[in-house]
Amino acid sequence: MSDHDDVLPSIADARVPAEGGTIPRRRVWAWALWDWATQPFNTVIITFVFVALYLTKDGFIDPEIAALGEDSPQVETALSDLAADFGLGMTIAGILVALLAPVLGQRADATGRRKAWLGAMTALVVACTLGLFFVQPSPDYFWLGAGLIALGGVFGEIAGVNYNAMIVQVTTPRSMGRVSGLGWGLGYLGGIVALVIVVVLTELDWFGMDTSNGMAFRVIAVGCAVWTLLFAWPVFAFVPESTAAAGRPRVGIFQGYAVLWRDLGDLWRTARSTLWFLLASAVYRDGLAGVFTFGAILATQAFDFGDSSVIVFGIAASAIAGVATIIAGRFDDRLGPRRVILFSLGGVVAAGLAVLVFNAAGAIVFWVAGLILTAFVGPAQSASRSLLARVAPAGREAEVFGLYATTGRAASFLAPLAWWASIELLGATIWGTLGIIAVVGAGMVLLLFVKTPADRGSRV
Repeated sequence: MSDHDDVLPSIADARVPAEGGTIPRRRVWAWALWDWATQPFNTVIITFVFVALYLTKDGFIDPEIAALGEDSPQVETALSDLAADFGLGMTIAGILVALLAPVLGQRADATGRRKAWLGAMTALVVACTLGLFFVQPSPDYFWLGAGLIALGGVFGEIAGVNYNAMIVQVTTPRSMGRVSGLGWGLGYLGGIVALVIVVVLTELDWFGMDTSNGMAFRVIAVGCAVWTLLFAWPVFAFVPESTAAAGRPRVGIFQGYAVLWRDLGDLWRTARSTLWFLLASAVYRDGLAGVFTFGAILATQAFDFGDSSVIVFGIAASAIAGVATIIAGRFDDRLGPRRVILFSLGGVVAAGLAVLVFNAAGAIVFWVAGLILTAFVGPAQSASRSLLARVAPAGREAEVFGLYATTGRAASFLAPLAWWASIELLGATIWGTLGIIAVVGAGMVLLLFVKTPADRGSRV
């Protein structure tokens, strides 16, 4: 069977505009596997293991305070300070993404080198992840760990700009929701497998390896880097490089900001609803990112989850999110992405309020409401990518997704700031939930007033 005969059934009627032929099955799956390849950085490093169980634990606070015991108010305050400082590091990373993403996306469109940029940024994510091996459990190493994770987040976001733009090379508007959902779903499922490997290694006592001095967590970081290398390569082998966009200027980085300003004016005149969607989505997407960035910290500090409980919760949450996202992709194509987003955001707010209101009941509340919440996060994220890909001007996809990243990162201080401010003002980690809910809810309200061409009718 030839490459062009091997067609993914769900998008068998899709066409690649530049080639006029059917889209090969392996191209779709190669693209989607990048989500699988890079997910451990988010799931294992940021959310459930490295940060929650290592970087924000007592190994990184003053040893004299740590010696007071985990029930000491001073220890609780010190741990809350670590959580807040990590949020500060991620805020700085967000500012860097906001400054760089649109102009780098613009250059990728103009030169036709989206895949090249994706490769370079993916390699840098791997390098940052490998660097975590050198983060020892000492206060002196906290900012090395937080800095590497923040930088990895910057490189990952810029990689994602080009990856998201490449969706137009593996699908068409008729099936964009399903293909976007496939990528997000595989990402969550990849996170499950990575977490299961961590659990198995822990149960096997790391085959007798000396795990003192944080070695188990440092080896986990190396494993995540190797995972990315193993599974990221298909997108570079089977998805063709984009072509240079006709009429797009090739300018330097600093000149790119002038072009960006001109392009924003053009969007304001010709696609204003798309621009408003970028702004509204920036708010709720930052809230959704906050759910996974701070969720495991909340579990350990507010609901007394042990290490194994956090990892088991992460596996269950990723499984639910992955399946829900793949299913939601079909509703995206049938009902329109905006409806999927609004329904999902409503679910996140309701479940988050349940965590806050009923927290006195203990861990069972986080298990139930937290797992329900995760079923809505992935569909909202996937449908947002689908909606923007549907309305992005041809040949400017990477630039528009760069703006998507920039508007998101321009607002990326919201969730960390709301998390930090809620804890500082109200005095306990559980109140960080209120800050995250407020950001998601604000984005949902803004989206109610935005309509894009992709929303007019159930099919695009």
